[in-house]
Formats: sequence, structure tokens, C-alpha cells
Amino acid sequence: LMEAPLPPHEIETPGERNPGLRGARTTTLFRAVNPELFIKPNKPVMAFGLVAITLCVAYLGYLHATVENKKDLYEAVDSEGSKYMRRKTSKWD
Repeated sequence: LMEAPLPPHEIETPGERNPGLRGARTTTLFRAVNPELFIKPNKPVMAFGLVAITLCVAYLGYLHATVENKKDLYEAVDSEGSKYMRRKTSKWD
């Protein structure tokens, strides 16, 4: 089978091609559901997001580390009534 040649206005030159899905024919619904495929990356917003996520993970790690250190301590009262912090010990130690 022979294909009919494309009309001159539909022939693409290499400089006109859009990479990815931006140049593809899609429906408005598809573009609305998948905007990340069509929006150009915004580097400052990406950098801000990366810094924000890194700080959140670092803060959670810090909280986890401080809880681990405080877990074995409790407030004890001696025979004279003064309070002090003491590490939990086991009868088996």
C-alpha cells in the first residue's frame, strides 16, 4: 500500500518538533488530569521544595534521636525529698 504524501503545511522540520507530550494531540481532560506532563519545570520552586523536604526529614530525625536519649530517664525522688533524673535499670542487670 502506498501512503499519500503529507500536504506541505503538515510536514515537520526538525527544529519545529516539541519533545515529549507537549507536542502531542491530547484532550483537555487528559491535560487537566495530568498537568505535570505539560507544565515546564520551575527550578526555583523545585529547589525550595527540595530544601523544605530535607529540613522536614532532618527535623523528624532530630526528634527521633532526642526521644531515644530521653527514653531511659525518669524523675526519681530520694529519701530527703529532692528530685533528680535517673536512668532506668533492670533487676536483671
